[in-house]
Amino acid sequence: MAELLEGKKVLVTGVLDRRSIAYSAARLAAEQGAEIALSGFGRAMSLTERTARRLNPEPPVLELDVNKPEDIEAVAEDLRERWGEVHGIVHAIAFAPEDALGGNFLTTEWPSVANALQTSAYSLKALSVGLADLMKPGASVVGLDFDARVAWPAYDWMGVAKAALESTSRYLARDLGGRGIRVNLVSAGPLRTLAAKGISGFEEIEGEWERQSPLGWNTGDPDPVGRAVVSLLSDWWPATTGELIHVDGGYHAMGAPIKS
Repeated sequence: MAELLEGKKVLVTGVLDRRSIAYSAARLAAEQGAEIALSGFGRAMSLTERTARRLNPEPPVLELDVNKPEDIEAVAEDLRERWGEVHGIVHAIAFAPEDALGGNFLTTEWPSVANALQTSAYSLKALSVGLADLMKPGASVVGLDFDARVAWPAYDWMGVAKAALESTSRYLARDLGGRGIRVNLVSAGPLRTLAAKGISGFEEIEGEWERQSPLGWNTGDPDPVGRAVVSLLSDWWPATTGELIHVDGGYHAMGAPIKS
């Protein structure tokens, strides 16, 4: 039986350590036959390089700050020379300054809000368009989301940025659909990632999931989300774009806690 991503070339952003959803997606994509490349930048670059050594085969790590057009251009040129084409992008990039999280919604100033929106939402467009000429019909862009339909404790302007990400993905799906490029998001339940540890009050969100998820939810296991990402990268969703897939144990569909 052929592997799900046999012969595909996939760029995975946002790999920091083994707890990250992006790492799970990268590992599972490689296991399913994809050739992958990772990206990182700044002080986190060393973390990405260290984590890359745990993958087999060890993928290249490319310098990429998505807020710098020149970095996106350099990555596109590298992948053009390295692979000739790209079949998939995993967008696992999000950031908000400390003063935009943790209950500071009413006092956050525009520069911090702008940083959160650019890094967490606009970057999906910037990276997708920057690599679009390398992607042929059937290519897939998959972004990572946290359900932005409601307001969450402590999530503040990152929640607004995620709402912008969801809208951005739909407009990208509209405008890249003519090229046969799919754009979808996976909305994950809360996971104990390095990024989540930086959100003051995250435990208030995490604690609700077990009570309200009909399938239960393991905050220490990113593999269910990674599997969904790999599935969307594959050819098994040829007519699905602009979609938001929930991988959260069913939490999003419940109106009230089901467990005492």
